[in-house]
Parts: sequence; structure tokens; C-alpha cells
Amino acid sequence: MIHVAVLGYGTVGSGVVEVIEGNKALVNKRALTELNIKYILDLMDFPGDPYENKVVHDVNVILDDPEVSIVCETMGGVRAAYEFTKKALLKGKSVCTSNKEMVAKYGPEMLQLAKENNCNYLFEASVGGGIPIIRPINEALTAEKLEAITGILNGTTNYILTKMQNEGAKFEDVLKQAQDLGYAELHPEADIEGFDACRKIAILSSLMVGKTVNYEDIYTEGITKITADDFVYAKAMGKSIKLLAMSKALENGTLAMVSPCMIDASSPLYMVQDVFNAVLVRGNMLGDAMFYGKGAGKLATASAVVADVIECARNMDTTLPIFWDAEVEKLVDIADVERAFFVRAKAADKAAVLAAFGGAEVVEVAGRDDFALVTSVMKEKDFAAKYEALGDKVITRIRIEA
Repeated sequence: MIHVAVLGYGTVGSGVVEVIEGNKALVNKRALTELNIKYILDLMDFPGDPYENKVVHDVNVILDDPEVSIVCETMGGVRAAYEFTKKALLKGKSVCTSNKEMVAKYGPEMLQLAKENNCNYLFEASVGGGIPIIRPINEALTAEKLEAITGILNGTTNYILTKMQNEGAKFEDVLKQAQDLGYAELHPEADIEGFDACRKIAILSSLMVGKTVNYEDIYTEGITKITADDFVYAKAMGKSIKLLAMSKALENGTLAMVSPCMIDASSPLYMVQDVFNAVLVRGNMLGDAMFYGKGAGKLATASAVVADVIECARNMDTTLPIFWDAEVEKLVDIADVERAFFVRAKAADKAAVLAAFGGAEVVEVAGRDDFALVTSVMKEKDFAAKYEALGDKVITRIRIEA
């Protein structure tokens, strides 16, 4: 028997308990041993809960119990999670987490501690919820030189953009719907400003290159400037608008960024709608492979945590190899990256805008007082100079991802 402790009895933590207990026979069979939830750490009591007798309020009860071999960190946040995770690993207890902030900030340190103490630090649930993506990169794709990872990594923003596209709704109205449905937080900045997706692509980028990609160094832009009018033109062009988190291996280094992009209907990511997530991985031998599913949610995320628990149970006293060094990867400055841009402007300023972007392809929709164009491929810094010089003559701009 292997004893497990769960840190945090919120949405994901309670889901972990539900998965282990609800699929008990199957989980034990695949873990090759019986798993027993011995403790649940939380600040609150849960009178009437089936597992109320397992709740403790002092983490040291867990840390000091030699019977506990695996800890599930589902608390969220960084300060307490870092302290508890570090102490658990130092005592040789494996830790499985869904905490993307923690993994993005301290992943290499925790992996090194796990190695030094003959245990594991696993984080499948930190990216993509229930979508298996961390383990495929670490195991199934180890023969590949990964050239790019592009993902729709935030269900809230994808839900909002899908509603705007399909219903012509305003951003503010759909955000309110998302909050009412529980898809978006009361303070949704982490989602709509791209910060959540940024931390997730930092983790995937680090695994892709085997070095640390700091999320603070990743160019990040959210969806707050996207309007229903932009989708009118996207539809006319046979495109959609998605918040993409991207990492690419270029000749002069690694490009990592988060930004709204127009994508063509031929892209595998085009049909990813509502709260679903998808990750498109490109290998030099395999080509493209896409992973698709629920990127969040209680049981989807908990299922990924429990899969890590099973992996730890199968590999007691063995540290599984995860290739992510503390050495920091220097990122390519996006100013030197070349791409085409979608530009929307007032019809009255058409001559000036076309003059600035010579050779652009004009896109017009009947009955409107604006127009759009697609620029030729140019460096970001060159586009930015033209864009800024035009001032209020340009309504919006969106990157085009080939």
C-alpha cells in the first residue's frame, strides 16, 4: 500500500480524491499497488464530507509521516506551495502538481531536488488540464527534435473568441457570460491578458529546448482589443482569430510569444472551439501531432494529477528523467521576426494606410465604413514603425500565423 496526501481540498484537490476513490479498482490495478488517501490538508473543516476524518490543518502532520510517499499539491499560488513542495521533496516524498505558476517559476529547482532525494516531481496537469502533453513530450517524442509548439492553452479566452465569432457578440458581453458560467474569474486578467497561457507555453518551451524559458521574458498580448468587427473580416478571409501560445526553434534561437492571431481554415487549430484546448507539436521526423481536449475543469485536471500519482507509484525510489535544465534559454527578440499583419482602418484613411503598406492585399466587406488589408511579410519592428506613424488612422492590427 502507498499512502497519498492531498494539499488543498478545493476544485482540483477534491477532484483528485474523487478520481482515486471513484476509479479505485482501476487506479490500484494500474498503480500495481493499493493507493490510500491518508491526509487532506486544508484550512477549513468539511463537516459531512465523506473524507472529513482525513482533513488536517498542519502540513507537518504530512511531512513528518514516513508512511506518506506521494503528495498532490493542488493548492494554487506560489508561496505556500513552494515551501510545502520543497519540504516534501527534501524528505523523499514525490510531488504531483497542477500548479502552473509554481512549475513555471520553480520547475528546474524542484526537479533537481527530486533527483537529489530519489523521488519525483511531476506536473502533467499544469498544462492543458486533462490533455496529455507533458508526458508525450518527455517520453513518446524523445526521438524527435521538436521544432515548434503552438497551442490554444486557455479555455476562457477561446470560449470568448468563439462566441464573438459565431454570434457577433461584443467582448464585454461574452466575458460577462463566461463569468456567469464559471469559465472566467471575477478578476479575469490572468486569462484575457494572456498571462495564464504565457506560463503554460513557458513550461512547454522549457521541455522543448531542455533549458529554462522564463515566462517573464515571453512577449504576451491578450484579447481585450479584439472586436466583433475583426471577425467580420476574418470570416470574409476564411480565417479565425485565436489566442495562440507559440514556441519555435529558429536559426538564431527560440521564439516564444502569446498573441491573438488570424489562422487559416487549413490549420488544425481552426476548429478548436469553446472551452477546449489544443496543442500542436511539430517534430523534425514526425511532422505535426495535435493533442486536443478539455483544458480545465475539476475532473479533467484531477485525472491528469492522478495519472502522475500512478506513475510515481510504479516508480518508487526511482527518479524519472525530465530534460529541463536550470540554464536559461535566451529568446529571440520578436522585433526581428517576420510575418504578415491584418490591419483594419477607416475608409476615409484608405489612401494613407495603403501608401504606408505598399503591396498590401485589400480586404473589403460591403456596406461598411472601414476596410482592411493584409500586409506583405515584414519584420515586426518595421511594421511597428509604420503602425505607430499612422496613429489613429489604424483601428486595429492582428498578427497572421501561417
